[in-house]
Amino acid sequence: MSHFTSIQTQIRDVSALQLACQELGVELSENAEARGYGSNRRKGDLIIRLKGPYDIAGTRNADGSYELITDWWGKHVEREVGKGYGKLLQLYGVYKAQAEAKRKGYTTRRRSLKDGSIKITIGGLR
Repeated sequence: MSHFTSIQTQIRDVSALQLACQELGVELSENAEARGYGSNRRKGDLIIRLKGPYDIAGTRNADGSYELITDWWGKHVEREVGKGYGKLLQLYGVYKAQAEAKRKGYTTRRRSLKDGSIKITIGGLR
């Protein structure tokens, strides 16, 4: 029986995802298999190789976005990327926002807050 579960996401920028993965200390690869409970495996266009026993598969949708699928059993994935991919998606959003601001000529400043959230300040044109 498969334990893999999908959560609706809007991952569209692989570069921002790569930077988020690097910050979390996990590896992003392409066209591989994600590990799940027992001998369960899931092919993915993108694979986030975690330190624990399970990984995250990213399957490309027709609209170009990626759906993230993983085995949440035992909270192994949650410990590394947050509940519902919270830490991963937060960092993805940070890097995506910084890239878009830079593309439009704005400066950004990032600050981590005590509650674990991240504040991004977007400044004037460079």
